[in-house]
Amino acid sequence: MDLKHNIRNMSVIAHVDHGKSTLTDSLVSKAGIIAAKNAGEMRFTDTRPDEQERCITIKSTGISMFFEYNMTEGEKVVHQQAEAELTKTTEGATEGATETAPTTTTTEETESAPVEINENCYLINLIDSPGHVDFSSEVTAALRVTDGALVVVDCVEGVCVQTETVLRQAISERVKPVLMVNKVDRALLELLLPPEELYQTFSRAIESVNVIIATYNDELLGDVQVYPEKGTVAFGSGLHQWGFTLKKFAKLYAARYNIQEDKMMQKLWGDWYFDGDSKKWIKNDKGGTLQRAFCQFVMDPICKIFQAIMEDKKTKN
Repeated sequence: MDLKHNIRNMSVIAHVDHGKSTLTDSLVSKAGIIAAKNAGEMRFTDTRPDEQERCITIKSTGISMFFEYNMTEGEKVVHQQAEAELTKTTEGATEGATETAPTTTTTEETESAPVEINENCYLINLIDSPGHVDFSSEVTAALRVTDGALVVVDCVEGVCVQTETVLRQAISERVKPVLMVNKVDRALLELLLPPEELYQTFSRAIESVNVIIATYNDELLGDVQVYPEKGTVAFGSGLHQWGFTLKKFAKLYAARYNIQEDKMMQKLWGDWYFDGDSKKWIKNDKGGTLQRAFCQFVMDPICKIFQAIMEDKKTKN
């Protein structure tokens, strides 16, 4: 089976200390290459001693990862056989060992659950590039061998000087960007921002990125601005290894509200509000009595989960 079109080359670019290497660690962990407990601390792509010592990326480093993802269904493919093998390895283990079992599966256990290569299989060649201005040449070198750029922005600090620099480099190399709004955990745990302020913070970061793209794009790439409602913006925390796009929530709510997924995605961003009394979607709630759909359906559940975790509430409605 010829699956050359399922190979993706991506560069991770950002301002210094916005979480590129930590996010890359999380992605490497999800691919089963390193243990989840080591992600963020290991800095797997910082292979040089001086990089480990200074905790900064100096040279661009690439790594290949295997993922299975159903683009039509919009979800990761999970093999029942692999799950069964994993269950066997954890039976009789202690509670502490059970927590680490998924990340310590041996080669023999992996080989016992072979993976069939099909159209849902993707080989991701990911390049972690430096964020410091002194190593901009490394970013250019990485962008010249990749198909797309994963732009990481700290949601608290927002778009910074080097963010504009790497975005300009990506556009000049004809590389299309997607955006990761990172360190959402900081906004939730440090700043304790309510859902509406979180939305405004995310919106400012996305708008700033799009202004930079519009400034340097000569229209040869077409419209490469990033839009949450089109699935080109993700939100999450590389350190805590979680993230989402609006497509994930649209899939959850589409059936409930009897609406198509793509239309639901449009409703989950911008000035859309849901009136529970009339069961109608409202654009631009001038009365200010309703909660924004993004806040109501996306950030409220996440905030409640964080609150329950911080208060050590194991059962939460």
